[in-house]
Amino acid sequence: MYPNLLVPLLTVLGLALAALVLLVVRQPVSRRLAFRQVARRRTEAALVIGGSMLGTAIVIGALVVGDTLNFSVRQEAYRALGPVDERIVAPPGPTGRAVAERLAGLADDPDVDGVLNARAAQASAVSSAGGRTAAEPRVLAWQVDFDEASRFGAAGGGSGLGGPAPGPGRVVVNEPLARSLDVGAGDPVTLYLFGAPRSYRVERVVPEEGLAGVGLGGRLNRDVFLAPGALDSAARAAGAEPRPVTFVSNRGGVEGGEALTDPVTADIRQVLGPLAGRTTIETPKHTVLEEARQAGDSLGALFLMIGSFSIIAGALLLVNIFVMLGEERKSQMGMVRAVGMKRSRLVGSFTLEGATYALLSALPGAAVGVAVGWGVSVVAAQIFQGWSVGGSGIRIAFAVTPTSILNGVAMGLLIAFAAVLATSVRISRFNIIAAIRDLPPTPGAKQRRRLLVVCTVLSVLCALAAVPAVAGSRPDTTYLLPALSLAFAAPALLRVLPRHAVTTLVAGAVLAWTLLAPVVRPRVFDTPSMSVYVVQGALAAFSAVVLVSDNQKTLLRPVRRFLSRPTEGGLAARLAVAYPLAKRFRTGATLVMYTLIVFVLVLLTEISGVLRAGVDGVVADATSGYSLRLDYNPQVAGDRLLSDLRDGPSASGIAAATPLLNATGRSTDPGHRGTEPLETAVVGVPDGAVTGITFRERLPGLPDDAAVWRALASDPRYVALDAFFGSTGGPAGDYYDPGDTLTLTDPRTGRAEQKVIAGVLSNGMVFRPGTGASSTTYPLVLGERGVRELFGTQAQNASALVRTEPGTSADALATRLQGEQLSSSLVATPVESDIRRQFDSSTAFFQLMQGFLALGLGVGIAGLGVVMVRAVRERRRTIGILRALGFRARTVQRSFLGESSFVALEGIVLGSLLGVLTTWLMYANSAAFEGLEGGFPVEWSSICVLAAATFAASLLATIGPARRAAAIRPALAVRVTE
Repeated sequence: MYPNLLVPLLTVLGLALAALVLLVVRQPVSRRLAFRQVARRRTEAALVIGGSMLGTAIVIGALVVGDTLNFSVRQEAYRALGPVDERIVAPPGPTGRAVAERLAGLADDPDVDGVLNARAAQASAVSSAGGRTAAEPRVLAWQVDFDEASRFGAAGGGSGLGGPAPGPGRVVVNEPLARSLDVGAGDPVTLYLFGAPRSYRVERVVPEEGLAGVGLGGRLNRDVFLAPGALDSAARAAGAEPRPVTFVSNRGGVEGGEALTDPVTADIRQVLGPLAGRTTIETPKHTVLEEARQAGDSLGALFLMIGSFSIIAGALLLVNIFVMLGEERKSQMGMVRAVGMKRSRLVGSFTLEGATYALLSALPGAAVGVAVGWGVSVVAAQIFQGWSVGGSGIRIAFAVTPTSILNGVAMGLLIAFAAVLATSVRISRFNIIAAIRDLPPTPGAKQRRRLLVVCTVLSVLCALAAVPAVAGSRPDTTYLLPALSLAFAAPALLRVLPRHAVTTLVAGAVLAWTLLAPVVRPRVFDTPSMSVYVVQGALAAFSAVVLVSDNQKTLLRPVRRFLSRPTEGGLAARLAVAYPLAKRFRTGATLVMYTLIVFVLVLLTEISGVLRAGVDGVVADATSGYSLRLDYNPQVAGDRLLSDLRDGPSASGIAAATPLLNATGRSTDPGHRGTEPLETAVVGVPDGAVTGITFRERLPGLPDDAAVWRALASDPRYVALDAFFGSTGGPAGDYYDPGDTLTLTDPRTGRAEQKVIAGVLSNGMVFRPGTGASSTTYPLVLGERGVRELFGTQAQNASALVRTEPGTSADALATRLQGEQLSSSLVATPVESDIRRQFDSSTAFFQLMQGFLALGLGVGIAGLGVVMVRAVRERRRTIGILRALGFRARTVQRSFLGESSFVALEGIVLGSLLGVLTTWLMYANSAAFEGLEGGFPVEWSSICVLAAATFAASLLATIGPARRAAAIRPALAVRVTE
């Protein structure tokens, strides 16, 4: 992923590594100090390396997920297209034959290496092989010259369809159709061609590749290839004609030919001349590869956003480690500075030590990251199957590119280097005498004045910049600039207020703004970017931790009586809270790690709960009483389907059937998120037939939902759409409103009309194509009159909505109708079951993200373990004195376990509260949650399980250091420091 970042990242990393090499060569003293510390403290080094490794693994895992999805969607080009770059669909009859004759001239075009004419018809199939009857209503029957097909696009690779043509009464089927019918070579199969059954025998089964997987727009195509002339013969017998289809292969391979799409499409239009307005010219490969890029980038960015919190935790781990090292070695650093060592060399020593940890973690981190990406891909494959329609979902295939590995390693190393360098510079600034005597640092008057001036100027600038950012609801800066303005104002406030009051005031104000920004500016989340969630989560966690850390004594007042007990337990409890209160920075850094990760885990848990609670309301909004959506072949069914539904064998289970007019169009994006036209499934609703489906927003002047439907029926300018129109993933957002306009185009004729949005549907799932269309085909609802005026004869009744009688099972009725109307290629989709299945898959996807984020929890737990290991070493002499005074080993062990429990519990509680509160504010104010009316449930059981597991893991991480502290011998500890 992100090949555009590879060169900049490697350049910066190369410069950083060159600086480190120069440091190693030119500063031998710093080198020896750094490497000696790494070698001497192997346990701590292993923990630090483990934390850094997880940070790198999270980055690489997110990028590998993007690679996998990108590769999986790209495989659609190989599987369903192969050498096919352009597809020209002409109307049957003389026009179709004229189009085929003109396109034959493209064979001499230097940009084209193949032109193949075919004829197609929608069909259905049934087989009784093996004694079990299997039916498939979604079949494409093809008539193609097998010799020409085998040579089609051969210069760029195989066509996917070779071998001899099938003989009379025999057919070639592809693997998806063979699986659906459970047939193989030699098995009988019955095809319903133009409504009439015809018997054939399978000659062979071909892999779903290239021409053998080709279709007319679906992801999964069940193809059958007939003998020469067989499809024409069946059409003549039925008084019909197959649809002429011409495939064009551009010069180059499967992906290389896509670069010539624009010039070849222009050549096709030029060759067709006036006939271009009567044909549909499609560029399926360009569409599939663009979807691959968008899908890979979108999912990779989502996991990178989730992983960002873990990356922040990993950086804080390094910062915390080096702050502790600085405190531990303060006297030593003061002495080496007193004997003449320059500050730059001290910084170099710390930087080399941290860089060593980071470099040692790079390769293991890369390996773990690839493994994490593989695990996510395996689970995602099952989830995407749940989102598929009729088995047409993306088939996830694991893939990893060297670019992602290099990008991930470079990002992980640069983040670690930056954290180490910044911390090293900070801890190297000390007064030499104060360091030797172990006195607290006191900044000089000159430093305070400089800090005051700089911070005041920055505060004013951020405040000025925040005004237009907040007014315009700009996602990141709406959160960031007010928070930075408040933080930079702290030095000025310290001139008039005590430090405790300033810290509490600033941290509280930042936390309040972070939580209330969605209330003040509810459109702040209307962006496809994921960075806003990282900014919001980081600000909430940091400000909350600062607020809590500065008010620990106040928070501990309710348990003061317990801490003051004159017992061994009370003594251990006092020791447990004494060091966290005294060492605020290290406690705060560990708290932030816990708070960040638990915050996001709880937020994902709550969103899953909201989805589960709202599914009944979504079903009600989506169906409005309709139980089934029917999609069928209009050329076969004609107008008889509705009468068959009313009078057929299943009529007793059907209360009403509403036909829908269907056409394929292209639309501009009313949300102005891009300039590429959107593939649109245009749906025409009969006047007065649909009135129960609700709208979440209506055009001013239309007082109720019925008024919107009347407006659609009476005025062809008006359209309705749902909140996901034009969405490429992520929350729905609120990018357009009633009254906004879009341009709808008939791709066959090029005719375009401007439409006005009359209403935004509460849920538009019943209008989405149910036969395996692309996920980026969006429904657009008009009145019948508006569809017929724009699309003419292209508009046909090809779908219907069905209400069932009370007590009738929609799933059972769907199965019966598909059997009864097999000749019409009818596909019946139970709307409620489909919606619930997709909601289950969405919940599973959130669980997948929680599992990915659990790696970050490992960083936080490792951080607590490192802190406790360092604490044992730092307090060695103190523990020895306490043991010499009579403290029992058990008391020391309990105090260390209590200390880790105190920090872990605070982080868990703080993260849980922030997660629940933030999700509730988003639920109440964000457009992404509109339509989910099941209330806001607090997932107590899931949160408690998460808290218990985190707490138990934290205790396990500190049992070792606690036992080691309890085993310290007083005499040795008092006499030596190491």
